[in-house]
Amino acid sequence: MRGYKENGTTTTPFDMVVLNDLDRFHLVGDVIDRVPGLGSRAAYAKQFLRDKLLDHKAYIEKHGEDMPEIRNWKWEEVARKKRKVPAK
Repeated sequence: MRGYKENGTTTTPFDMVVLNDLDRFHLVGDVIDRVPGLGSRAAYAKQFLRDKLLDHKAYIEKHGEDMPEIRNWKWEEVARKKRKVPAK
């Protein structure tokens, strides 16, 4: 069960999602933990996810905004890559 956690700080939009464990990194980690037999096989993936969360925290503390890979991410780019359509 997920819910809103109030910390009384001003932060970035994505960090609010991270603080509430609703971001992509926490959710993928939850999947790894819950899929039978995946845990030990996905140890490197879990470490990558933890490292990305540490990178995120350090970046927002230094720059006061979300990392470019988060801030500039768009659904249309993902869809275009899947269809192998060149960018406009």
